[in-house]
Amino acid sequence: MDKKVRKILSSLIAILAATNLEAQQQAPKLVVCITVDQLRGDYIEYFYNTFGERGFKRLMNDGVMYKNIRFEFSNIDEASAFATLFTGSNPCFSGITGNKKYDFENERELPILNDPAYLGNYTRDNYSPNALISSTIGDELKIASKGRSDVYAIAPNPQSALLSAGHAADGAFWIDNENGKWATTTYFKGVPWYVDRYNSGNESLSARLSQMVWTPSLPIERYNAFPYVLDDVPFRYTFSENERYCYENLKTTPFVNKEINRLAMQFLEYGGFGTRSCPDMLSVTYYAGNYRGNMNKEYTREIQDTYYQLDQDIEKLLDTIDKKVGLDKTLVVFTGSGYYRSEEEYADGLHVNRGEFHPKRCVALLNMYLMALYGQQTQWVSGYYNQQIFLNRKAIDDAKLDLAVIQQKAADFVQEFSGVQAVTTGHALLTGDWNEGTASFRYGTHHLRRGDLIIELQPGWQINNDNPQEKVKVVRHNATITPLIFLGNGLKPERIYREVKATEVAPSITYILRIRPPNASQTMPLQELMTNSMVSSK
Repeated sequence: MDKKVRKILSSLIAILAATNLEAQQQAPKLVVCITVDQLRGDYIEYFYNTFGERGFKRLMNDGVMYKNIRFEFSNIDEASAFATLFTGSNPCFSGITGNKKYDFENERELPILNDPAYLGNYTRDNYSPNALISSTIGDELKIASKGRSDVYAIAPNPQSALLSAGHAADGAFWIDNENGKWATTTYFKGVPWYVDRYNSGNESLSARLSQMVWTPSLPIERYNAFPYVLDDVPFRYTFSENERYCYENLKTTPFVNKEINRLAMQFLEYGGFGTRSCPDMLSVTYYAGNYRGNMNKEYTREIQDTYYQLDQDIEKLLDTIDKKVGLDKTLVVFTGSGYYRSEEEYADGLHVNRGEFHPKRCVALLNMYLMALYGQQTQWVSGYYNQQIFLNRKAIDDAKLDLAVIQQKAADFVQEFSGVQAVTTGHALLTGDWNEGTASFRYGTHHLRRGDLIIELQPGWQINNDNPQEKVKVVRHNATITPLIFLGNGLKPERIYREVKATEVAPSITYILRIRPPNASQTMPLQELMTNSMVSSK
């Protein structure tokens, strides 16, 4: 090989190497996090034949797809799931243990994000993200860009909106249950003009509500995924502001996902996403759970129609992103919330191994037991909430008793109740005296809000709070298949059947953004994404 040829080859190699390096170092101009509340991966498979080519199928065929993510704690709900996904940390670090908390002093339940220090904007509710202890993906992006990146979140409910946005975000919007407006909190400095215009004009949800009728989108025979549907009558639901809970009901139909898309289109049209020197971030939450009036019907045509329409909504969002920014310059992250809400009913005469656990009776008997041990004049138990028993810490402190000893005696007593699988104490979790069997208790609770006793019931048992206005809850320990997909930004399609942790999502996104992970995240980015981004550049 002569010198001239060698020189040409060397130049070509240098150019290719420089091109590869540039591609490897490129961060997306926009990150869009699509989180579907109560998404079920098995339903995507069951309903696959009804989908088009550019929604679910595009995500699955063109993206890096993980078959399932796993949350490391039980009693997952919307708030605890979204906090975990966007902070990369479990409730023991994020402080968000559930949608609500209980104020034993005033005997009332409150939203965990309730914050009287801030007024509502287009709502009478008071919220802020201040209860969230750790930082989010959006927070770290704002820090890295010195505030130049725009970070917004759109969701049906305040908990998913605020927790996917974070503390430093520019805004978070949700649909108010009373008026149907896009609501937010004065914690954020302002409302974009196009959101104000949307709320006040003919495009507002309240202006279109009377025309909304939910009927099957496909011929009724196409909804054949479940062989358990007995009713051949097509469903039909209407909505009116004169009806109580009309907006809450609507938020559990396919209409809510179309409302999410409507506002998302406003942000993509007028918000300048993907045009700044630093990446922007938009978090979008869809809904794929049961209709509010059908919680006790597991197999319905309504849920099949929800997924059919959601497929079209995903297609529209992805097409708009591609048109406005380009999917090659956008990182799309798609996943679900890892839980599914339903209520169980059993046909007459059907025998299922189960029993009833009565928290009020348990608390009363435990209090009598502790009174016999430590004194008849004191109420030693404050109450029960969310499968946790809270002791009267002030009384224990005043009596100069050892809290750890009382907790253990109380745990031993409650362990004898029928239906109780396991009981662990707050002291055991705080001091590291926990094992694989109680790890979910530790990960799913925070030491500042944790009960003194955490109770796990056997599957199939019912929790009866002896409240005629409250439905009996049936305990299930099923895992919910939750796919995780990364699409765009030059990533090559890949299917990975390895199960990953929900806490691995946030550090993987920040790795691609080339910023620090959230401050409580302790997991590494997903290895496949690290190697895929390098392969895709070659």
